Amino acid sequence: MAIVGLKMVKLALVDPDTQQLIKGDSGLSTDGVIAIDSKMLGTRTANISNLEGQATKIPGNNSVQDVMIAPGSPTIAFDFNNLDFVIKQKILGYKADGKGGYVKQDDKPHVAVLIESETLDRKNSVFFGFANGIMQEPTQNVATDTDTAQTRQDDHVTYNALSAIAFNNEPFKKYYTGDSTFDKVNMYKEVFGGYVLSGDGVGH
Repeated sequence: MAIVGLKMVKLALVDPDTQQLIKGDSGLSTDGVIAIDSKMLGTRTANISNLEGQATKIPGNNSVQDVMIAPGSPTIAFDFNNLDFVIKQKILGYKADGKGGYVKQDDKPHVAVLIESETLDRKNSVFFGFANGIMQEPTQNVATDTDTAQTRQDDHVTYNALSAIAFNNEPFKKYYTGDSTFDKVNMYKEVFGGYVLSGDGVGH
């Protein structure tokens, strides 16, 4: 099934050990979850790689008898248009010194991610949930403006998914609103470490 567009990305910090949602000042918002919405100019791309591991063929009797599939190790290459500065430091693991400075900490914070795309007819959503992982920003380009144009540098961040307790130690889970049993409340609870979504959880 084809999907179209990138409708929304949501993020939250979770406890490294319990993978339960972190709220308030220690988290990303009062209830813990933040949407990368129009206030941050949205997300340009969220390219997911390595959902499945490499296939290794098993030969025998002069033919291929079997195939072993290595475990997946998903990564997501995000291109955020304009992340809030403080939010970005929190997901990358930079701690404020109380004087306007931010210093990288030894232990990376653990981040949960929910990515929403849509079916071709735009009637249903397909979600990619990652309940546990870490964010990295390996590079930061800085370039001069010119006399005719502004040189903008987006927020290029890489997410490395880890095993998730809520997914039976798998690194990700897909959700489809077109399924008759789709439960939005349960999806948010699983992806965001016990998050309680208001409403009945039916539909989008």
